[in-house]
Amino acid sequence: MSHYKTNLRDVNFNLFEAYRTQDYMGDEPFADMDEETARHMLGEIDRFSVDEFAASFVESDRQPPKLVDGEIKLPQGVKDSLAAYYEAGWDSLFRPPELDGVAVPPSMRWAVQEILVGANPSAFLFIGTLMAVVLNEVATPEQIERFVKPALERSWGGTMVLTEPDAGSDVGAGTTKAIPVDEEAGIYHLEGVKRFITSGDHDAFENIIHLVLARPAGAGPGTKGLSMFVVPKFMVNDDGSLGERNGVVASNLEDKMGIKGSTTCELTFGLDEPCVGYLVGGTHDGIRQMFRVIERARMLIGTKATATLSTGYLNSLEYAKERVQGADLTQMTDKTAPRVQIIRHPDVRRMLMLQKSHAEGLRALLYYAGWVQDQRERFPDDAVWAKLEDFLLPLVKGYSSEKAYELLSISLQVFGGSGFTRDYPIEQYIRDTKIDTLYEGTTAIQALDLFFRKIARDQGQTLTALAGEVLEMIKGGPEELAVERELLGKALDDTQGHLGVMVGHLMGAQQDPTGLYKLALHSNALLESMSEVVIGWLLLRHADVALAALPEADSRDVAFYEGKVASARFFARHALPKTKRRRQEAEQEDGALMAMSDDAF
Repeated sequence: MSHYKTNLRDVNFNLFEAYRTQDYMGDEPFADMDEETARHMLGEIDRFSVDEFAASFVESDRQPPKLVDGEIKLPQGVKDSLAAYYEAGWDSLFRPPELDGVAVPPSMRWAVQEILVGANPSAFLFIGTLMAVVLNEVATPEQIERFVKPALERSWGGTMVLTEPDAGSDVGAGTTKAIPVDEEAGIYHLEGVKRFITSGDHDAFENIIHLVLARPAGAGPGTKGLSMFVVPKFMVNDDGSLGERNGVVASNLEDKMGIKGSTTCELTFGLDEPCVGYLVGGTHDGIRQMFRVIERARMLIGTKATATLSTGYLNSLEYAKERVQGADLTQMTDKTAPRVQIIRHPDVRRMLMLQKSHAEGLRALLYYAGWVQDQRERFPDDAVWAKLEDFLLPLVKGYSSEKAYELLSISLQVFGGSGFTRDYPIEQYIRDTKIDTLYEGTTAIQALDLFFRKIARDQGQTLTALAGEVLEMIKGGPEELAVERELLGKALDDTQGHLGVMVGHLMGAQQDPTGLYKLALHSNALLESMSEVVIGWLLLRHADVALAALPEADSRDVAFYEGKVASARFFARHALPKTKRRRQEAEQEDGALMAMSDDAF
């Protein structure tokens, strides 16, 4: 049996009831998709993911890839999963129409990706369509013909290559060199070492195109001095055939805690043979070009975390309904009382509701961000949508990854000792999900990005507009949720107060730079509070939809809609009060931690 349990009902609820994407499906720029087609497609990807794509999930963990004589060999099951994906044509959903893709809303693409990446995250990370699509946006016409089109037509792999051993997250400290060979043609030789490169090498595809940040001779320091180069694993001849092996090799394969089926590599450029790189787009604009990849990768990581928490919850729910142990708490002194399923025990129900409310909350946040991307494409001249998308991204990536890892331990707890064994998938979920808090910028990086780039640089305009929508929810709605709306209002006030404290530290740093320490000590907490306010708001919106639907719901949907209301109520009562404590901690910050001697730790 597959480890994977999807929540297609909730996916459909988000797309078609909460955010009503069908209202603009079939119209430009999404002419290739209508509601009936979308629902059918989601049903098919659901079946494919559970039956076929998930098949190598366990194998890739127990029999991970190996580095043999400079070449990385994948388990056959992983290659079979990837072959099935391409044979079914699912990659066409992620290409633009001009590259034989399908004109669908971004929200629909994220729905498909949620189902796929939850089924088999290691395998999904080998798919290189994103790199080819981004390259298509920034490359020269010649590079599109040489690399982009064959990469899509022949299912090549693709990587983003930023991190270096000594630089880590400080991308601007990278030292990989780009030595000009023919500047007019944009041809360079690259020399250096990169680390933690996802899918950096493997034998699933005939070629891999690496998008590499390197510093051309004479370029300045920091990220502004970096350029992006396309580096093929095998050279591509003028006629499209593959030529000799390029001078980029996997010099190490990381032995990781989890997501073992994904090849995380050290790549060495130009060690024994010249490594040819082509300046992307003919312009030295590397970090801006690479951020097109980074931003979509961050959204994908939030999607991966959401999907994994969801299947972890559904696995624990199934177990709780089947496992019989102990008597009902009200009959615990009666030794003859019948044994009950553990879902009848209060603490197990608490743990299940923690998972359910947050899994649905993370999905609500993810699909709201997808809906915003839909609007950005529908109304490209209205800058408000791009700004709101930017604001939501660190919430989707940072909060979702932290919360999924935290709550998967609760999924395991429901199983008791059985969860600690490999008889159930939860222990692998936990190991595979921890990387999400580290991938594409740690949570602290996401939090600082939220404060400095998405709030301060924007002078709070996007945040203020979003807070206005939350206030509208607080002002009125169904009487059944009056207490929850009041809790949301208090959480909004506390989060705004928390933000005010941090703005004060920022202003004070003009006279005393150590004020930035006080700010940074509470930036992660601000990310948490903002995420929970937005999620609380979205879950209450979803509860309103569910309450309106209940009177005419058929018997199959009554429990689902009641569950949506229960999730909103639980989240408001459990998560939202935490914003007050975070605000108080920010207000009481005296900077003592940063003043403490290093030797005192």
